[in-house]
Amino acid sequence: MSILAIDAGTTGVTALIVSDQGEIIARGYQEFPQYFPHPGWVEHEPEKIWQAALAACKLAIGDADSEISCIGITNQRETAVIWDRNDLSSPTKAIVWQDRRTSIYKDELDQKNTDDWIRTKTGLNIDPYFTASKFLWWARNETEIWQGVVDGKYALGTIDSYLIARLTGGAAHLTDASNASRTQLMDLEIGDWDQSLLDAFEIPGSALPKITSSWGEIATTNPEHFLGVTAPITGVAGDQQAALFGQLAFKEGESKATYGTGAFILTNTGSRIVSSQHGLLGTVAWKSPDGEITYALEGSVFVAGASVQWLRDGLKIIEKASDVEALAANVADSDGVVFMPALTGLGAPYWQPDIRGSIFGITRGTTDAHIAYATLEAIAIQVKAVLDAMELDMQTSIPALSVDGGAAANNLLMQIQADLISKEVERATNLESTGLGAALLAGLGSGIWTSFSDLDALNPTEQTFSQKSDRSKVYARWQQALRATEWFHKN
Repeated sequence: MSILAIDAGTTGVTALIVSDQGEIIARGYQEFPQYFPHPGWVEHEPEKIWQAALAACKLAIGDADSEISCIGITNQRETAVIWDRNDLSSPTKAIVWQDRRTSIYKDELDQKNTDDWIRTKTGLNIDPYFTASKFLWWARNETEIWQGVVDGKYALGTIDSYLIARLTGGAAHLTDASNASRTQLMDLEIGDWDQSLLDAFEIPGSALPKITSSWGEIATTNPEHFLGVTAPITGVAGDQQAALFGQLAFKEGESKATYGTGAFILTNTGSRIVSSQHGLLGTVAWKSPDGEITYALEGSVFVAGASVQWLRDGLKIIEKASDVEALAANVADSDGVVFMPALTGLGAPYWQPDIRGSIFGITRGTTDAHIAYATLEAIAIQVKAVLDAMELDMQTSIPALSVDGGAAANNLLMQIQADLISKEVERATNLESTGLGAALLAGLGSGIWTSFSDLDALNPTEQTFSQKSDRSKVYARWQQALRATEWFHKN
């Protein structure tokens, strides 16, 4: 008896086969292409995401000598997808969460947002990051396609909804509460679509999926569409909520940071919706089958691992992303070099979608190693800024930070992180907490496990990093660089 977890990320799809002991017994992975048609635009081809999911699942299932008992889905959030309800084809590319084209609507939406009612209802501030403004862009710029949405030919959704549609052969149009909470169309307290929000973003509610719980009996795959497999889909969550679940952060105040393309920091706030006054987001962590909603406070850093990818693909100073640690380790520090990694704007807690990146402090003695070191510092500094804001919003100290994601394997980065936040950084045994979280949700939803206590020992801490040095001057210098970058952008 095993669980298939489908983790549809921003650059590829990972499929995991997880045992009833929480062990990963097989894995498949398939990348899919990114499209950047204009500055600030990021797109995906939905069909290629689906083909990558099929390829990754075929690899994992082929390597596992076990029948699939249930399926969990986790996904890149906020990405907008449109597809034909009948043949499941997409008439246009998906608009990815990183895409900034809808910043042109910010002033208009700010005017509609009297007394900040949109953030009060959704926990989310006005920003191109969220799905609703992406739907609005289609309504304004793809009028023929949008007429198909209005007429019921096309469905709107996020990646989880799209995958569920493909897995079920179009039989189900569903999303879970955690993904729905990222669209900026769901009332956080009620847990359903809100008509005033739909009106503000000019979106027909009939095109949106039904909101379900994050685990339980959600849908069933169609074997003709999915590799001959008939299995219940019993767990669904956005990738960062799934990672929080995979880190076993079930208690209020427990926190995690996932280092992927971006960096995403979440703190479990229990039954409380925390209205941030310091640039963070209120969000649904997960919703149980009995309707109980657990909330979280989140800070989303747009560029983390993506800055390392830029060192690889843009500057070409490393051959693969994992080389950054060895390169940075060639020097004792950044020698005053400061990297502002606003390659697609700055997310929490700054929310400056149009600002661009910069590098300060370069001398004739600056080497690629110093730039690599400054890049790691920039990732960790952005996480610290979010944690500081969280403690202010929650009016309490976060005791430790659980970490996962690919870049969490970087020991130098984790040490820099512990030094900056003056807290223990606890690295999970399983860094694929996102996929593991989807599997745990699915196992809970199918009855493999019956309570949170059954899950408590399934992803223990592998290594703890404690503060070894004072990096407060590094943080202060980065803040100076931020102010200089802001000045340059405005002038």
